[in-house]
Amino acid sequence: MQNDKEKTNTGDKINDFVQRNRKGIFITLGTVIALLIAVVAYFSLSDNLNKKAISRLDELGARYADMQFFEDEDYFTEEVTLFLDDISKFASKNRGYPGSKAWSYIALIYSGRKDWQNAQEAWLKSAKIGDKTYLGPIALFNAAAAAEERGNEDEAIELLQKCIAHKFEFPAAPRAQFSIGRLYEQREDFDSALEAYRAVLINWPQMPVWQHLARSRITAIEVK
Repeated sequence: MQNDKEKTNTGDKINDFVQRNRKGIFITLGTVIALLIAVVAYFSLSDNLNKKAISRLDELGARYADMQFFEDEDYFTEEVTLFLDDISKFASKNRGYPGSKAWSYIALIYSGRKDWQNAQEAWLKSAKIGDKTYLGPIALFNAAAAAEERGNEDEAIELLQKCIAHKFEFPAAPRAQFSIGRLYEQREDFDSALEAYRAVLINWPQMPVWQHLARSRITAIEVK
């Protein structure tokens, strides 16, 4: 009897609470439901937009693949200029993988023109908006190459270091590390070059090609 009475009292209390606060409860529930609907709608819209972006990127990629570049002059044809205009508009409106890939196409065109300033800027944009994709370290590596072409070795080294330290594993990381050593060696900073080459030996022992190249440069520096 006592238990039944306690259950009844508890039920009455709950019912009384609901009655007194029913407006607030309904508002809260309505808000939660509205938020859930908004979240579902957002992800659904994002997914649709991403699919459209990928589809458009595929079209642009096919156009790029159809262009045959055999000489530098080909990068200045009307067809290339029109493509550069279209891909630039697409790149400026998209982020993540689609935007990053689009900027990489732009960078490749500027590289073909030997316009290293614009090539580097495009690679850096690709790296920034593609930071959460595997394109991030690739773009940083290529930006470093453009910086070196411009004669900016300090910036090239910095970009290569960022490439190696990127959260996405970069398959060509030992090459990037070797390039750091090469750049230091070009500047006759032999201590830094030796440190960079030794990092290749320590961090990538399973890469015989880069191991051999690093050892040969270490030997060459040490016998000087």
